[in-house]
Amino acid sequence: MTAVDVEAVDPFDPRVAMGAGGLLRAFNDAGALSAADVHVASRLGRLGAEGDEAVLLAVAFAARAPRLAHVCTDLATARDRVTVDTDLPVDVQGLPWPDVGAWLDAVAASPLVAAGTDGGADRPLRLVGSRLYLDRYWREERQVAADLRARGEAPAPGVDLGVLASGLDRLFTGEAPDYQRLAAATAVLRRFSVVAGGPGTGKTTAVARVLALLHDQALAAGARPPLVALAAPTGKAAARLEEAVHEQAAGLDVADGVRRWLLSLAAVTLHRLLGWQPGNRARFRHDRRNRLPHAVVVVDETSMVALTMMARLVEAVRPAARLVLVGDPDQLASVEAGAVLGDIVGPAAGGLLMTPPARAALAEATHQDVPAADPPAGAAVADGIVVLRHVHRYGRAIGRLAEAVQEGDADAVIEVLSAGHDRIVWLPVDAAGAHGSQLEPVRVAVVSAGERVSAAAGAGRGHDALAALGGFRLLCAHRRGPYGVATWTARVERWLAAGVDGLPTTAGWYVGRPLLVTENDYGLGLYNGDTGVVVAYGAGAVRAVFERRGRLLELSPQRLAPVDTVYAMTVHKAQGSQFAQVAVLLPDPTSPILTRELLYTAVTRAQERLILVGTEETVRGAVERPITRASGLREWLWQE
Repeated sequence: MTAVDVEAVDPFDPRVAMGAGGLLRAFNDAGALSAADVHVASRLGRLGAEGDEAVLLAVAFAARAPRLAHVCTDLATARDRVTVDTDLPVDVQGLPWPDVGAWLDAVAASPLVAAGTDGGADRPLRLVGSRLYLDRYWREERQVAADLRARGEAPAPGVDLGVLASGLDRLFTGEAPDYQRLAAATAVLRRFSVVAGGPGTGKTTAVARVLALLHDQALAAGARPPLVALAAPTGKAAARLEEAVHEQAAGLDVADGVRRWLLSLAAVTLHRLLGWQPGNRARFRHDRRNRLPHAVVVVDETSMVALTMMARLVEAVRPAARLVLVGDPDQLASVEAGAVLGDIVGPAAGGLLMTPPARAALAEATHQDVPAADPPAGAAVADGIVVLRHVHRYGRAIGRLAEAVQEGDADAVIEVLSAGHDRIVWLPVDAAGAHGSQLEPVRVAVVSAGERVSAAAGAGRGHDALAALGGFRLLCAHRRGPYGVATWTARVERWLAAGVDGLPTTAGWYVGRPLLVTENDYGLGLYNGDTGVVVAYGAGAVRAVFERRGRLLELSPQRLAPVDTVYAMTVHKAQGSQFAQVAVLLPDPTSPILTRELLYTAVTRAQERLILVGTEETVRGAVERPITRASGLREWLWQE
């Protein structure tokens, strides 16, 4: 059996690398390499006088890696992990793979490649073990590791443990072990800390208290309150962080001056914080030579932060400043190269790992035992990482399902889905092929939500319309195709047209139309991913309404940046949001984006009720397929 039928390859297909031969041609024809990958390898080969086909194949895979969100390519496992971009049947194992040992030797000897961690600064690629990097990503990975290790090796100076203990007793009243208390104390005690956990575990609750505790420290030292930066990867996430801190500040047991200070804090995107420069996507105004002025930098939704952005962030934070990363390492990772938060949390995802000195200081500050084990030798970041486990937001059934997905236990996932919980409805059918009564729970939920939104919008009740919109969301894995947002938006519109009186669901600014902002508009304070509703406004007029800090933002539709109708959205777009009820449509089992992280992210968007549509084969396939991104960051951070 041949790897691919060459005669079946269309020579005019833009995916075909014209002029390629040998191994590059074979792997390109099979869809394992794109034309761009092949052209990069060929050009580097010509520039570096490298003609070895096996080396050029490795170079092509290194060029391919960041496009697929990997930091590097592992040549030892490439044969088992490669995916193809073609509809043709391909026997990947039957491709002419080089022998791994000889392949690594040839790559290490190439004039294009610097082998090992020292020397070869002028080479375009770097080979470390069996991992082959483009030089840029190698440098960024090493830089992030070095900066975080340096920041994590020593505690923050000048912390008054008595003041910290008093503040913790005032702000946290949970029973031991109270991981929120541990996380907040850790963020005060360390220059680098991570507050990790799933939705509803109280991450932003802890952040607001961390800031109040740092205000206490400044007051006790006779200093001004610290200059704080609140940031997130997207405008929508930044707005949520700011609103969450303000919401928590309103109810904290703090002095009025502290509350006013907390309420004065504003959040921005990481691009804005670092000083985005038009025309230069790789560098920012703030860097190692021009550090940020802030004493505290808090970054929410860190799972969305790619390696390059993390490199720019950590080099810009002053060495003496506190850096607090907040996020869920089990969610979908960044769309660009790296899974940085997951690499940083590493083995600490299974429980606290802290050195004895850090444990002792934490116990003294929190007045509770610290249930931690010793970290591996040389794990400089371990003392700053706390993973929150207790979920305060969604019910036990959804929580147990999320845990089973996290643990990769497909049998437990199926057991929870089949148990008949009131909060979980499982429709074990293929979403694209299902019909009629097979999808009745989804149709009922869609129409019910549409009725509530339409009624409130028609009566001009903007707050109620937005609340109804947040009560239900249909999530898809893809944007297009039979399982995609476009297909299901059309289907939902047919359901609503037949089931909701007065809701036209046609083009235009009709009352009850749900809106999804698709571009940032800083002037209006709207960000990509924000949702709103068109509501009635006086005699025949309409307004688009959005919510900001509990207030209604009313705008003429003509002032809006580009928007879509949001009867359905992708799981990626929903990341960071939650809804009372969610219906999730899983794709075909062969979909390359069907992963454990996608299922976990989708499931944890639901606060009260989940409808999951997907066959048992699809569910098991998702649970058993975790995202594996080639990277060496975890090794640099967790090994001596």
